[in-house]
Amino acid sequence: MKISTRFDAGSVVVRDCTKADDIRLSLRPDNAADFKQWFYFRLQGAAYTPCRIRFDNAGEAAYPQGWDGYQAVASYDRQNWFRVPTRYENGELVIEHTPLANSVYYAYFEPYSYEQHLNLLGEAQGSGLCQISDLGSTPEGRDINLLTIGNCVDSDLKVWIIARQHPGESMAEWFAEGLLTRLLDHQDPTARALLDLATFYVVPNMNPDGAALGNLRTNACGANLNREWLQPSVEKSPEVYYVREKMHETGVDLFLDIHGDETLPYVFVAGTEGVPNYSPNTAELERLFKTAFQAASPDFQDQHGYEKDQPGQANLNMATAYVGNTFGCLAYTLEMPFKDNDNLPDDDFGWNGQRSLRLGESILSPILAVCRRLHPEAGDE
Repeated sequence: MKISTRFDAGSVVVRDCTKADDIRLSLRPDNAADFKQWFYFRLQGAAYTPCRIRFDNAGEAAYPQGWDGYQAVASYDRQNWFRVPTRYENGELVIEHTPLANSVYYAYFEPYSYEQHLNLLGEAQGSGLCQISDLGSTPEGRDINLLTIGNCVDSDLKVWIIARQHPGESMAEWFAEGLLTRLLDHQDPTARALLDLATFYVVPNMNPDGAALGNLRTNACGANLNREWLQPSVEKSPEVYYVREKMHETGVDLFLDIHGDETLPYVFVAGTEGVPNYSPNTAELERLFKTAFQAASPDFQDQHGYEKDQPGQANLNMATAYVGNTFGCLAYTLEMPFKDNDNLPDDDFGWNGQRSLRLGESILSPILAVCRRLHPEAGDE
């Protein structure tokens, strides 16, 4: 048998793979930080052999409570991913699976590769509705690309959407793909109505270095990008620095930051109740957004989520708090599960890339509801 990780986002430490029923692995930390939880590896030579795979340091993961009710994903072709029996016991994560082919991949969540990222950019540009601009370079020299969609006129609302500040949260880029595919569909009436009101600025992968390196939460310098928004630097967090500079150039009327949550098995949003500039108008826009989102997607709910910040207690180093406070706009962090959505479970696939993509498509409806409320020429719904 052989275990390998020398591919995009591959990550695991091999302790012993001589016996199929006692394969011992460790979670590998981010390249320049101590966060660990993401894994992605290829197992060869175990076709039709019952395998027992143990991660001996799962109790040291960034979110050990995330293992409760969690099932790992597997694939033979890296296109079709399915859940495999997984349990957490005595500080170890244990996967038990009998591969039906000599080559099988296991991962923490369905990956979204850098090649897929580049293909997404190409397809978006090919629509004829999207312009791609280069804001700068990551610490390892990858492009920080911005997709601009709309008429770019002064009267347009400015909608900013960023995804995957935390690179292991690959569902965020699946979400971005769904959003972009629908927004760039000439025949979609919701998309057409939105582009009459707003220009969209989309960064589908804020952390391409971390994604390629197989990191969970940090970039190549070890920076958690979602703690860099007050004082980003070109040296440590250029991804945030250049995006923030562009935001100040364009302005922001609505902001979404797309993430995945390791622990909570739900889709939910977190707002800006704790920022100094939070207002009754923002609260009303939040209510409108959530009502429209629940109507658009049964996967979204508003009963379970993070505890709301007390007034003045928000962490302005975080993107949603910084942008919402700085621009006085509706700003939300959207979270999807690594596990399954307990409100609408799927035993075979759990939460996956396609469900994230569909959620990205559905987000256009609540965005349209808010834009109609904000745009002076649209009138109230």
